[in-house]
Amino acid sequence: MKSIRNFVIIAHVDAGKSTLADRFLEVTGTVPARQMRPQYLDQLELERERGITIKMAPVTMRYRSRGAEYTMNLIDTPGHSDFSYEVSRALAAVEGAILLVDATKGIQAQTLSNFRAAKNSGLTIVGAINKIDLGTPEKEKLVSSVAELLGVPERDVLQVSAKTGEGVEALLDAVLDRVPPPQGGGAEFRALVFDSLYDEHKGILAYIRAHGGTLAGGGRAALIATGTQFRVKEVGKFFPELRGTGEISFGEIGYVATGLKEADLVKIGDTLSDNPKGNPLPGYREPAAAVFISMYPSGGSEFEELQLALSKLRLSDPALLIEPEANEALGRGYKVGFLGQLHLDITASRLRDEFGVEFLTSFPSVAYRVRASNAEYVVTQASDFPEKYDSVREPMIRLEILTPPAHMPAVLGVATAFGLSLLDTRNIGPQLLLTARMPLAELLRDFDDQLKSATAGFASFSYELDGYDEAHVEKLEILIAGDVVPALTRVVASDDLDREARASVEKLKQLLPAQQFAQAIQAQAKGRIIARETIAALKKDVTGYLYGGDRSRKMKLWKKQKRGKERLKESGKVRIPTEVFREILKK
Repeated sequence: MKSIRNFVIIAHVDAGKSTLADRFLEVTGTVPARQMRPQYLDQLELERERGITIKMAPVTMRYRSRGAEYTMNLIDTPGHSDFSYEVSRALAAVEGAILLVDATKGIQAQTLSNFRAAKNSGLTIVGAINKIDLGTPEKEKLVSSVAELLGVPERDVLQVSAKTGEGVEALLDAVLDRVPPPQGGGAEFRALVFDSLYDEHKGILAYIRAHGGTLAGGGRAALIATGTQFRVKEVGKFFPELRGTGEISFGEIGYVATGLKEADLVKIGDTLSDNPKGNPLPGYREPAAAVFISMYPSGGSEFEELQLALSKLRLSDPALLIEPEANEALGRGYKVGFLGQLHLDITASRLRDEFGVEFLTSFPSVAYRVRASNAEYVVTQASDFPEKYDSVREPMIRLEILTPPAHMPAVLGVATAFGLSLLDTRNIGPQLLLTARMPLAELLRDFDDQLKSATAGFASFSYELDGYDEAHVEKLEILIAGDVVPALTRVVASDDLDREARASVEKLKQLLPAQQFAQAIQAQAKGRIIARETIAALKKDVTGYLYGGDRSRKMKLWKKQKRGKERLKESGKVRIPTEVFREILKK
Protein backbone atom coordinates (compact mmCIF):
# COMPACT_ATOMS: atom_id res chain seq x y z
CA MET A 1 0.00 0.00 0.00
CA LYS A 2 3.02 2.28 -0.27
CA SER A 3 1.60 3.76 -3.48
CA ILE A 4 -1.55 5.12 -1.76
CA ARG A 5 -1.89 8.62 -0.29
CA ASN A 6 -5.09 9.72 1.44
CA PHE A 7 -5.43 13.44 2.13
CA VAL A 8 -7.87 16.35 2.49
CA ILE A 9 -7.81 20.03 1.63
CA ILE A 10 -8.78 22.24 4.58
CA ALA A 11 -9.07 26.03 4.62
CA HIS A 12 -11.23 29.00 5.47
CA VAL A 13 -14.20 29.81 3.21
CA ASP A 14 -13.18 31.25 -0.21
CA ALA A 15 -9.51 30.27 0.08
CA GLY A 16 -9.73 28.37 -3.22
CA LYS A 17 -10.11 24.72 -2.11
CA SER A 18 -12.48 23.76 -4.90
CA THR A 19 -10.38 25.52 -7.55
CA LEU A 20 -7.26 23.71 -6.31
CA ALA A 21 -9.16 20.43 -6.49
CA ASP A 22 -10.04 21.30 -10.13
CA ARG A 23 -6.33 21.68 -10.95
CA PHE A 24 -5.54 18.35 -9.28
CA LEU A 25 -8.16 16.67 -11.47
CA GLU A 26 -6.57 18.23 -14.56
CA VAL A 27 -2.93 17.52 -13.65
CA THR A 28 -3.67 13.86 -12.87
CA GLY A 29 -5.88 13.44 -15.95
CA THR A 30 -8.76 12.24 -13.76
CA VAL A 31 -11.20 14.45 -15.69
CA PRO A 32 -10.53 15.18 -19.40
CA ALA A 33 -10.03 18.87 -20.18
CA ARG A 34 -13.14 18.96 -22.42
CA GLN A 35 -15.30 17.82 -19.49
CA MET A 36 -13.88 20.17 -16.88
CA ARG A 37 -16.04 22.83 -15.30
CA PRO A 38 -15.38 25.13 -12.33
CA GLN A 39 -15.98 23.59 -8.87
CA TYR A 40 -16.13 20.14 -10.46
CA LEU A 41 -16.37 18.27 -7.14
CA ASP A 42 -19.20 20.48 -5.88
CA GLN A 43 -22.09 18.33 -7.04
CA LEU A 44 -24.91 20.33 -5.45
CA GLU A 45 -26.36 23.17 -7.50
CA LEU A 46 -26.59 25.15 -4.26
CA GLU A 47 -22.81 24.90 -3.83
CA ARG A 48 -22.22 26.52 -7.22
CA GLU A 49 -24.83 29.20 -6.59
CA ARG A 50 -23.29 30.23 -3.27
CA GLY A 51 -19.69 29.53 -4.22
CA ILE A 52 -19.07 27.47 -1.09
CA THR A 53 -18.50 23.78 -0.40
CA ILE A 54 -21.29 22.24 1.66
CA LYS A 55 -20.61 18.51 1.31
CA MET A 56 -17.27 16.76 1.48
CA ALA A 57 -16.38 15.29 -1.92
CA PRO A 58 -14.03 12.29 -2.32
CA VAL A 59 -12.17 11.49 -5.53
CA THR A 60 -9.58 8.87 -6.52
CA MET A 61 -6.77 10.17 -8.75
CA ARG A 62 -3.99 8.25 -10.52
CA TYR A 63 -0.80 10.31 -10.50
CA ARG A 64 2.45 9.42 -12.20
CA SER A 65 5.54 11.05 -10.72
CA ARG A 66 9.26 10.26 -10.97
CA GLY A 67 8.67 7.01 -12.84
CA ALA A 68 6.09 5.55 -10.46
CA GLU A 69 2.27 5.58 -10.35
CA TYR A 70 0.39 6.52 -7.20
CA THR A 71 -3.23 6.37 -6.08
CA MET A 72 -4.14 9.67 -4.45
CA ASN A 73 -7.46 9.76 -2.61
CA LEU A 74 -8.52 13.37 -2.05
CA ILE A 75 -11.46 14.58 0.05
CA ASP A 76 -12.43 18.21 -0.56
CA THR A 77 -14.03 19.67 2.61
CA PRO A 78 -16.27 22.62 3.57
CA GLY A 79 -14.72 25.69 5.16
CA HIS A 80 -17.50 27.18 7.32
CA SER A 81 -17.71 26.56 11.09
CA ASP A 82 -21.20 25.08 10.78
CA PHE A 83 -19.79 22.20 8.72
CA SER A 84 -16.91 21.31 11.03
CA TYR A 85 -18.55 17.92 11.60
CA GLU A 86 -18.15 17.20 7.87
CA VAL A 87 -14.47 18.09 8.19
CA SER A 88 -13.98 15.88 11.28
CA ARG A 89 -15.34 12.83 9.42
CA ALA A 90 -13.04 13.50 6.46
CA LEU A 91 -10.03 13.86 8.77
CA ALA A 92 -10.70 10.40 10.23
CA ALA A 93 -10.45 8.82 6.76
CA VAL A 94 -7.00 10.16 5.77
CA GLU A 95 -3.36 10.45 6.86
CA GLY A 96 -2.58 13.94 5.58
CA ALA A 97 -3.98 17.42 4.96
CA ILE A 98 -3.16 20.39 2.76
CA LEU A 99 -3.74 23.54 4.81
CA LEU A 100 -4.57 26.18 2.21
CA VAL A 101 -4.18 29.89 3.01
CA ASP A 102 -5.50 32.73 0.85
CA ALA A 103 -2.57 35.03 -0.04
CA THR A 104 -4.90 38.04 -0.22
CA LYS A 105 -6.47 37.51 3.21
CA GLY A 106 -3.79 35.67 5.16
CA ILE A 107 -4.47 33.30 8.04
CA GLN A 108 -8.16 33.43 8.94
CA ALA A 109 -10.18 32.16 11.88
CA GLN A 110 -11.30 28.89 10.33
CA THR A 111 -7.74 28.30 9.10
CA LEU A 112 -6.68 28.06 12.76
CA SER A 113 -9.67 25.90 13.71
CA ASN A 114 -9.09 23.42 10.88
CA PHE A 115 -5.35 23.33 11.60
CA ARG A 116 -5.97 22.37 15.22
CA ALA A 117 -8.51 19.72 14.19
CA ALA A 118 -6.05 18.14 11.73
CA LYS A 119 -3.22 18.29 14.25
CA ASN A 120 -5.37 16.66 16.96
CA SER A 121 -6.22 13.89 14.47
CA GLY A 122 -2.52 13.14 14.08
CA LEU A 123 -2.35 14.09 10.40
CA THR A 124 0.71 15.23 8.49
CA ILE A 125 0.00 18.81 7.42
CA VAL A 126 1.37 20.39 4.24
CA GLY A 127 1.12 24.18 4.24
CA ALA A 128 0.34 26.01 0.99
CA ILE A 129 -0.39 29.63 0.08
CA ASN A 130 -2.86 30.10 -2.76
CA LYS A 131 -3.55 32.99 -5.20
CA ILE A 132 0.09 34.01 -5.60
CA ASP A 133 -0.79 35.17 -9.13
CA LEU A 134 -2.48 38.23 -7.59
CA GLY A 135 0.88 39.68 -6.56
CA THR A 136 0.27 40.15 -2.83
CA PRO A 137 2.94 42.53 -1.42
CA GLU A 138 2.91 40.90 2.06
CA LYS A 139 3.55 37.41 0.71
CA GLU A 140 6.90 36.88 2.45
CA LYS A 141 5.43 37.83 5.83
CA LEU A 142 2.56 35.41 5.21
CA VAL A 143 4.99 32.59 4.38
CA SER A 144 6.75 33.28 7.67
CA SER A 145 3.44 33.28 9.59
CA VAL A 146 2.28 29.98 8.08
CA ALA A 147 5.68 28.36 8.72
CA GLU A 148 5.54 29.53 12.34
CA LEU A 149 2.01 28.14 12.72
CA LEU A 150 3.01 24.73 11.34
CA GLY A 151 6.37 24.67 13.05
CA VAL A 152 8.30 24.05 9.81
CA PRO A 153 11.00 25.90 7.82
CA GLU A 154 9.71 28.58 5.46
CA ARG A 155 10.95 26.57 2.47
CA ASP A 156 8.41 23.84 3.33
CA VAL A 157 5.48 26.23 2.77
CA LEU A 158 4.50 25.87 -0.88
CA GLN A 159 3.18 28.68 -3.05
CA VAL A 160 0.55 27.94 -5.69
CA SER A 161 -2.01 29.51 -7.94
CA ALA A 162 -5.03 27.25 -8.22
CA LYS A 163 -6.31 29.54 -10.97
CA THR A 164 -3.29 29.32 -13.29
CA GLY A 165 -1.92 25.96 -12.14
CA GLU A 166 1.43 27.38 -11.00
CA GLY A 167 3.02 25.19 -8.31
CA VAL A 168 0.21 22.58 -8.33
CA GLU A 169 2.40 19.66 -9.41
CA ALA A 170 4.99 20.59 -6.78
CA LEU A 171 2.23 20.52 -4.17
CA LEU A 172 1.14 17.04 -5.27
CA ASP A 173 4.74 15.86 -5.07
CA ALA A 174 5.01 17.33 -1.57
CA VAL A 175 1.97 15.28 -0.54
CA LEU A 176 3.67 12.16 -1.95
CA ASP A 177 6.90 12.91 -0.06
CA ARG A 178 5.49 13.99 3.30
CA VAL A 179 2.15 12.21 3.83
CA PRO A 180 2.69 8.60 4.93
CA PRO A 181 0.93 5.69 3.20
CA PRO A 182 -1.78 3.79 5.14
CA GLN A 183 -0.47 1.86 8.14
CA GLY A 184 -1.75 -1.39 9.69
CA GLY A 185 -3.94 -3.86 7.84
CA GLY A 186 -5.05 -7.44 8.51
CA ALA A 187 -6.94 -10.25 6.82
CA GLU A 188 -10.37 -9.25 8.13
CA PHE A 189 -12.10 -6.56 6.09
CA ARG A 190 -12.99 -3.55 8.23
CA ALA A 191 -13.93 -0.11 6.98
CA LEU A 192 -15.10 3.12 8.58
CA VAL A 193 -18.33 4.59 7.16
CA PHE A 194 -17.63 8.33 6.83
CA ASP A 195 -20.59 9.35 4.65
CA SER A 196 -23.58 7.92 2.78
CA LEU A 197 -25.93 8.61 -0.10
CA TYR A 198 -29.26 7.20 -1.26
CA ASP A 199 -29.56 5.67 -4.73
CA GLU A 200 -32.97 4.62 -6.07
CA HIS A 201 -31.56 1.43 -7.66
CA LYS A 202 -28.65 0.45 -5.40
CA GLY A 203 -30.09 1.49 -2.07
CA ILE A 204 -27.91 3.26 0.47
CA LEU A 205 -24.32 3.80 -0.64
CA ALA A 206 -21.88 3.72 2.28
CA TYR A 207 -18.76 5.83 1.69
CA ILE A 208 -15.91 3.97 3.37
CA ARG A 209 -12.21 4.01 4.22
CA ALA A 210 -10.87 0.43 4.31
CA HIS A 211 -8.63 -0.38 7.30
CA GLY A 212 -7.92 -4.02 6.49
CA GLY A 213 -8.67 -6.94 4.17
CA THR A 214 -10.56 -6.92 0.86
CA LEU A 215 -14.28 -6.78 0.08
CA ALA A 216 -15.67 -7.92 -3.27
CA GLY A 217 -19.04 -7.26 -4.89
CA GLY A 218 -21.58 -10.03 -4.32
CA GLY A 219 -20.12 -10.98 -0.93
CA ARG A 220 -21.75 -10.76 2.47
CA ALA A 221 -21.08 -7.82 4.79
CA ALA A 222 -22.40 -6.37 8.02
CA LEU A 223 -22.70 -3.05 9.80
CA ILE A 224 -21.50 -3.85 13.30
CA ALA A 225 -23.21 -1.09 15.34
CA THR A 226 -26.71 -1.74 13.97
CA GLY A 227 -26.21 -5.49 13.47
CA THR A 228 -27.47 -5.19 9.88
CA GLN A 229 -26.29 -7.85 7.42
CA PHE A 230 -26.63 -7.60 3.65
CA ARG A 231 -25.28 -8.84 0.33
CA VAL A 232 -23.00 -6.31 -1.36
CA LYS A 233 -24.54 -5.15 -4.63
CA GLU A 234 -21.47 -3.24 -5.80
CA VAL A 235 -18.18 -1.79 -4.61
CA GLY A 236 -16.42 1.05 -6.34
CA LYS A 237 -14.50 4.30 -6.17
CA PHE A 238 -14.94 7.95 -7.04
CA PHE A 239 -13.40 9.03 -10.38
CA PRO A 240 -15.11 11.37 -9.36
CA GLU A 241 -18.31 9.76 -10.71
CA LEU A 242 -19.16 6.49 -8.96
CA ARG A 243 -17.62 3.58 -10.85
CA GLY A 244 -17.67 -0.10 -9.90
CA THR A 245 -14.23 -1.66 -9.40
CA GLY A 246 -15.13 -5.21 -8.33
CA GLU A 247 -13.37 -4.96 -4.97
CA ILE A 248 -11.93 -2.56 -2.44
CA SER A 249 -8.88 -3.26 -0.27
CA PHE A 250 -6.93 -2.00 2.73
CA GLY A 251 -6.01 1.67 2.61
CA GLU A 252 -8.44 2.57 -0.17
CA ILE A 253 -11.39 4.96 -0.14
CA GLY A 254 -14.56 4.02 -2.01
CA TYR A 255 -18.20 3.08 -1.65
CA VAL A 256 -20.31 -0.01 -1.00
CA ALA A 257 -23.81 -0.34 -2.45
CA THR A 258 -25.72 -2.01 0.39
CA GLY A 259 -29.11 -2.46 -1.27
CA LEU A 260 -30.66 -1.27 2.02
CA LYS A 261 -33.56 1.15 1.76
CA GLU A 262 -34.10 2.21 5.40
CA ALA A 263 -32.04 5.23 6.38
CA ASP A 264 -31.68 4.24 10.06
CA LEU A 265 -29.81 1.03 9.17
CA VAL A 266 -26.69 2.85 7.99
CA LYS A 267 -25.04 5.05 10.61
CA ILE A 268 -22.16 7.42 9.96
CA GLY A 269 -19.21 6.24 12.03
CA ASP A 270 -20.27 2.57 11.94
CA THR A 271 -17.83 -0.19 10.98
CA LEU A 272 -18.56 -2.16 7.81
CA SER A 273 -17.01 -5.64 7.97
CA ASP A 274 -17.12 -9.07 6.37
CA ASN A 275 -17.36 -10.47 9.91
CA PRO A 276 -20.66 -9.67 11.71
CA LYS A 277 -18.91 -10.25 15.07
CA GLY A 278 -15.80 -8.25 14.20
CA ASN A 279 -14.31 -5.51 16.35
CA PRO A 280 -15.59 -2.02 15.54
CA LEU A 281 -13.26 0.81 14.59
CA PRO A 282 -13.27 4.04 16.62
CA GLY A 283 -16.24 6.05 15.38
CA TYR A 284 -17.11 9.74 15.67
CA ARG A 285 -18.27 11.99 18.44
CA GLU A 286 -21.99 12.53 17.92
CA PRO A 287 -22.69 16.06 16.67
CA ALA A 288 -24.57 18.29 19.12
CA ALA A 289 -27.47 20.19 17.54
CA ALA A 290 -27.33 23.83 18.56
CA VAL A 291 -30.23 25.52 16.72
CA PHE A 292 -33.77 24.15 16.53
CA ILE A 293 -36.82 24.94 14.40
CA SER A 294 -40.13 23.24 13.73
CA MET A 295 -41.04 22.42 10.12
CA TYR A 296 -44.57 21.91 8.80
CA PRO A 297 -45.61 21.08 5.22
CA SER A 298 -47.38 23.89 3.36
CA GLY A 299 -48.66 24.71 -0.11
CA GLY A 300 -49.12 21.53 -2.12
CA SER A 301 -46.68 19.49 0.01
CA GLU A 302 -47.84 16.67 2.29
CA PHE A 303 -46.42 15.44 5.60
CA GLU A 304 -45.20 12.22 3.94
CA GLU A 305 -43.21 14.23 1.37
CA LEU A 306 -41.49 16.23 4.12
CA GLN A 307 -40.83 13.01 6.05
CA LEU A 308 -39.22 11.28 3.05
CA ALA A 309 -37.15 14.33 2.10
CA LEU A 310 -35.75 14.73 5.63
CA SER A 311 -34.90 11.02 5.94
CA LYS A 312 -33.01 11.04 2.62
CA LEU A 313 -31.25 14.29 3.50
CA ARG A 314 -30.09 12.86 6.81
CA LEU A 315 -28.27 10.05 4.98
CA SER A 316 -25.78 12.57 3.62
CA ASP A 317 -26.04 14.93 6.61
CA PRO A 318 -25.93 12.95 9.87
CA ALA A 319 -25.66 16.18 11.89
CA LEU A 320 -29.41 16.75 11.43
CA LEU A 321 -31.55 15.92 14.47
CA ILE A 322 -35.10 15.01 13.41
CA GLU A 323 -38.05 14.33 15.73
CA PRO A 324 -41.77 14.22 14.82
CA GLU A 325 -44.18 16.66 16.45
CA ALA A 326 -47.67 18.06 15.99
CA ASN A 327 -49.18 21.53 16.19
CA GLU A 328 -52.86 22.31 16.61
CA ALA A 329 -52.80 25.06 14.00
CA LEU A 330 -50.22 23.68 11.53
CA GLY A 331 -50.75 19.92 11.82
CA ARG A 332 -48.03 17.26 11.80
CA GLY A 333 -44.42 18.27 11.32
CA TYR A 334 -40.89 17.79 12.62
CA LYS A 335 -38.61 19.40 15.13
CA VAL A 336 -35.22 19.67 13.41
CA GLY A 337 -31.88 20.44 15.04
CA PHE A 338 -28.94 22.05 13.22
CA LEU A 339 -25.30 22.84 13.96
CA GLY A 340 -25.79 26.55 13.27
CA GLN A 341 -27.60 29.23 11.29
CA LEU A 342 -25.88 28.51 7.95
CA HIS A 343 -26.55 24.79 8.38
CA LEU A 344 -30.23 25.68 8.86
CA ASP A 345 -30.32 27.93 5.78
CA ILE A 346 -28.56 25.37 3.57
CA THR A 347 -30.85 22.53 4.70
CA ALA A 348 -33.98 24.59 4.05
CA SER A 349 -32.71 25.47 0.56
CA ARG A 350 -31.90 21.82 -0.22
CA LEU A 351 -35.38 20.69 0.85
CA ARG A 352 -36.94 23.17 -1.56
CA ASP A 353 -34.52 22.82 -4.47
CA GLU A 354 -33.67 19.10 -4.42
CA PHE A 355 -36.90 17.63 -3.10
CA GLY A 356 -39.47 20.27 -4.08
CA VAL A 357 -40.94 20.41 -0.57
CA GLU A 358 -42.73 23.54 0.62
CA PHE A 359 -42.87 24.11 4.37
CA LEU A 360 -43.33 26.62 7.18
CA THR A 361 -40.98 26.98 10.11
CA SER A 362 -41.08 28.34 13.63
CA PHE A 363 -38.57 30.91 14.86
CA PRO A 364 -35.08 29.43 15.40
CA SER A 365 -34.41 28.56 19.04
CA VAL A 366 -31.56 27.16 21.11
CA ALA A 367 -31.57 24.51 23.85
CA TYR A 368 -32.18 26.08 27.26
CA ARG A 369 -31.60 24.22 30.52
CA VAL A 370 -34.43 25.15 32.85
CA ARG A 371 -34.55 24.44 36.58
CA ALA A 372 -37.96 24.42 38.23
CA SER A 373 -39.21 22.62 41.35
CA ASN A 374 -35.72 21.18 42.00
CA ALA A 375 -35.63 19.45 38.61
CA GLU A 376 -33.65 20.42 35.52
CA TYR A 377 -34.77 19.71 31.96
CA VAL A 378 -33.87 20.84 28.44
CA VAL A 379 -36.24 23.01 26.41
CA THR A 380 -35.59 23.20 22.66
CA GLN A 381 -38.90 24.76 21.59
CA ALA A 382 -39.99 28.22 22.61
CA SER A 383 -43.62 27.10 23.00
CA ASP A 384 -42.50 24.66 25.74
CA PHE A 385 -40.61 27.31 27.71
CA PRO A 386 -42.21 27.74 31.15
CA GLU A 387 -43.50 31.06 32.46
CA LYS A 388 -42.27 30.30 35.97
CA TYR A 389 -38.90 28.81 36.77
CA ASP A 390 -36.14 29.01 39.37
CA SER A 391 -33.28 29.55 36.91
CA VAL A 392 -32.41 29.06 33.28
CA ARG A 393 -29.06 28.52 31.54
CA GLU A 394 -28.36 29.10 27.86
CA PRO A 395 -25.69 27.60 25.56
CA MET A 396 -22.57 29.71 25.08
CA ILE A 397 -20.06 29.74 22.25
CA ARG A 398 -16.37 30.46 22.26
CA LEU A 399 -15.38 32.64 19.32
CA GLU A 400 -12.08 33.41 17.70
CA ILE A 401 -12.16 36.64 15.70
CA LEU A 402 -9.18 37.40 13.47
CA THR A 403 -8.89 40.98 12.30
CA PRO A 404 -6.33 43.50 11.01
CA PRO A 405 -5.43 45.97 13.81
CA ALA A 406 -7.01 48.86 11.86
CA HIS A 407 -10.46 47.26 12.24
CA MET A 408 -10.13 46.54 15.94
CA PRO A 409 -12.41 49.46 17.01
CA ALA A 410 -15.17 48.25 14.67
CA VAL A 411 -14.87 44.70 16.03
CA LEU A 412 -15.13 45.98 19.60
CA GLY A 413 -18.26 47.93 18.63
CA VAL A 414 -19.90 44.75 17.29
CA ALA A 415 -18.73 42.89 20.41
CA THR A 416 -20.50 45.40 22.64
CA ALA A 417 -23.73 45.22 20.61
CA PHE A 418 -23.85 41.42 20.83
CA GLY A 419 -22.76 41.05 24.45
CA LEU A 420 -19.37 39.44 23.85
CA SER A 421 -17.07 38.85 26.81
CA LEU A 422 -13.48 39.34 25.68
CA LEU A 423 -11.14 36.67 27.07
CA ASP A 424 -7.83 37.20 25.30
CA THR A 425 -6.07 39.14 22.55
CA ARG A 426 -2.84 38.10 20.86
CA ASN A 427 -0.96 38.50 17.61
CA ILE A 428 -1.08 35.95 14.78
CA GLY A 429 1.41 37.30 12.29
CA PRO A 430 0.30 40.83 11.33
CA GLN A 431 -3.25 40.26 12.61
CA LEU A 432 -4.97 40.28 15.98
CA LEU A 433 -6.77 37.20 17.34
CA LEU A 434 -9.56 37.93 19.79
CA THR A 435 -10.96 35.11 21.90
CA ALA A 436 -14.40 35.79 23.36
CA ARG A 437 -17.62 34.19 24.63
CA MET A 438 -21.23 35.06 23.92
CA PRO A 439 -24.67 33.40 24.01
CA LEU A 440 -25.38 31.16 21.04
CA ALA A 441 -28.74 32.88 20.62
CA GLU A 442 -26.91 36.11 19.73
CA LEU A 443 -25.32 34.34 16.75
CA LEU A 444 -28.80 34.00 15.24
CA ARG A 445 -29.17 37.79 15.19
CA ASP A 446 -27.05 38.21 12.04
CA PHE A 447 -23.74 38.39 13.92
CA ASP A 448 -21.87 37.23 10.81
CA ASP A 449 -23.33 39.96 8.58
CA GLN A 450 -22.83 42.66 11.21
CA LEU A 451 -19.16 41.73 11.71
CA LYS A 452 -18.49 41.69 7.96
CA SER A 453 -20.27 45.02 7.43
CA ALA A 454 -18.42 46.72 10.29
CA THR A 455 -14.99 45.55 9.08
CA ALA A 456 -15.57 45.72 5.29
CA GLY A 457 -15.19 41.95 5.17
CA PHE A 458 -11.66 41.88 6.64
CA ALA A 459 -12.54 40.19 9.96
CA SER A 460 -13.32 36.48 10.12
CA PHE A 461 -14.47 34.24 12.95
CA SER A 462 -14.97 30.64 13.95
CA TYR A 463 -16.77 29.26 16.97
CA GLU A 464 -17.51 26.15 19.01
CA LEU A 465 -19.96 25.37 21.80
CA ASP A 466 -18.61 26.28 25.22
CA GLY A 467 -20.92 25.17 28.01
CA TYR A 468 -23.90 26.94 29.58
CA ASP A 469 -24.26 30.23 31.51
CA GLU A 470 -27.11 31.71 33.50
CA ALA A 471 -29.52 33.59 31.24
CA HIS A 472 -32.08 36.35 31.70
CA VAL A 473 -34.75 35.51 29.14
CA GLU A 474 -38.52 35.43 28.85
CA LYS A 475 -41.06 33.63 26.69
CA LEU A 476 -42.84 36.00 24.31
CA GLU A 477 -46.22 34.75 23.04
CA ILE A 478 -48.37 36.24 20.30
CA LEU A 479 -52.17 36.11 20.59
CA ILE A 480 -54.50 36.76 17.69
CA ALA A 481 -58.17 37.21 18.56
CA GLY A 482 -57.40 35.80 22.01
CA ASP A 483 -55.65 32.60 20.82
CA VAL A 484 -51.93 31.92 21.27
CA VAL A 485 -50.13 31.11 18.00
CA PRO A 486 -47.43 28.56 19.06
CA ALA A 487 -45.36 28.93 15.87
CA LEU A 488 -44.82 32.64 16.65
CA THR A 489 -43.62 32.05 20.23
CA ARG A 490 -40.02 33.07 20.95
CA VAL A 491 -37.60 33.19 23.84
CA VAL A 492 -36.00 36.65 23.97
CA ALA A 493 -33.60 38.46 26.28
CA SER A 494 -35.39 40.26 29.11
CA ASP A 495 -33.84 43.58 28.07
CA ASP A 496 -35.25 43.20 24.52
CA LEU A 497 -38.72 42.03 25.56
CA ASP A 498 -40.68 45.27 25.11
CA ARG A 499 -38.99 46.18 21.83
CA GLU A 500 -39.52 42.72 20.30
CA ALA A 501 -43.14 42.62 21.48
CA ARG A 502 -43.95 45.99 19.91
CA ALA A 503 -42.20 45.11 16.64
CA SER A 504 -44.06 41.78 16.37
CA VAL A 505 -47.58 43.15 16.80
CA GLU A 506 -46.90 46.05 14.44
CA LYS A 507 -45.62 43.71 11.73
CA LEU A 508 -48.61 41.38 12.13
CA LYS A 509 -51.01 44.29 11.86
CA GLN A 510 -49.50 45.10 8.47
CA LEU A 511 -49.65 41.49 7.26
CA LEU A 512 -52.92 40.01 8.52
CA PRO A 513 -56.02 40.46 6.34
CA ALA A 514 -59.03 42.18 7.87
CA GLN A 515 -62.06 40.09 8.91
CA GLN A 516 -65.74 40.83 9.46
CA PHE A 517 -64.87 41.53 13.10
CA ALA A 518 -62.09 43.44 14.88
CA GLN A 519 -58.93 41.38 15.58
CA ALA A 520 -56.83 42.05 18.64
CA ILE A 521 -53.11 41.29 18.13
CA GLN A 522 -51.39 41.00 21.49
CA ALA A 523 -47.96 40.12 22.81
CA GLN A 524 -47.77 38.66 26.28
CA ALA A 525 -45.06 37.61 28.71
CA LYS A 526 -45.36 36.42 32.31
CA GLY A 527 -49.12 36.29 31.87
CA ARG A 528 -49.51 40.01 31.10
CA ILE A 529 -50.10 41.84 27.84
CA ILE A 530 -47.17 44.11 26.99
CA ALA A 531 -48.08 45.23 23.45
CA ARG A 532 -51.29 45.41 21.42
CA GLU A 533 -52.57 46.42 18.02
CA THR A 534 -56.09 46.07 16.59
CA ILE A 535 -57.13 45.36 13.02
CA ALA A 536 -60.44 47.09 12.41
CA ALA A 537 -63.37 45.06 11.12
CA LEU A 538 -64.31 45.13 7.46
CA LYS A 539 -67.17 47.54 6.91
CA LYS A 540 -70.12 46.54 4.79
CA ASP A 541 -72.89 49.02 4.04
CA VAL A 542 -75.96 46.93 4.95
CA THR A 543 -78.29 49.93 4.56
CA GLY A 544 -77.16 51.02 1.13
CA TYR A 545 -80.31 49.82 -0.59
CA LEU A 546 -82.56 51.95 1.68
CA TYR A 547 -83.56 55.36 0.46
CA GLY A 548 -85.06 57.76 2.94
CA GLY A 549 -87.78 56.54 5.32
CA ASP A 550 -87.67 55.94 9.05
CA ARG A 551 -84.11 55.80 10.57
CA SER A 552 -85.27 52.99 12.87
CA ARG A 553 -85.07 50.52 9.95
CA LYS A 554 -81.38 51.34 9.51
CA MET A 555 -80.78 51.01 13.25
CA LYS A 556 -82.28 47.50 13.22
CA LEU A 557 -80.02 46.44 10.35
CA TRP A 558 -76.91 47.85 12.07
CA LYS A 559 -77.73 46.03 15.31
CA LYS A 560 -78.34 42.81 13.39
CA GLN A 561 -74.95 43.23 11.68
CA LYS A 562 -73.27 43.83 15.03
CA ARG A 563 -74.82 40.67 16.53
CA GLY A 564 -73.69 38.71 13.48
CA LYS A 565 -70.10 39.92 13.89
CA GLU A 566 -70.12 38.95 17.56
CA ARG A 567 -71.35 35.44 16.71
CA LEU A 568 -68.73 35.16 13.95
CA LYS A 569 -66.03 36.25 16.37
CA GLU A 570 -67.07 33.57 18.87
CA SER A 571 -67.54 30.81 16.29
CA GLY A 572 -63.91 29.98 15.63
CA LYS A 573 -60.27 30.94 15.46
CA VAL A 574 -58.63 33.29 13.03
CA ARG A 575 -56.85 31.35 10.31
CA ILE A 576 -53.43 32.81 9.54
CA PRO A 577 -52.57 32.50 5.83
CA THR A 578 -49.32 30.67 5.05
CA GLU A 579 -48.00 33.77 3.29
CA VAL A 580 -48.30 35.71 6.56
CA PHE A 581 -46.37 32.98 8.41
CA ARG A 582 -43.61 33.21 5.81
CA GLU A 583 -43.30 36.98 6.19
CA ILE A 584 -43.38 37.11 9.98
CA LEU A 585 -40.88 34.24 10.31
CA LYS A 586 -38.39 35.76 7.90
CA LYS A 587 -34.92 36.18 9.38
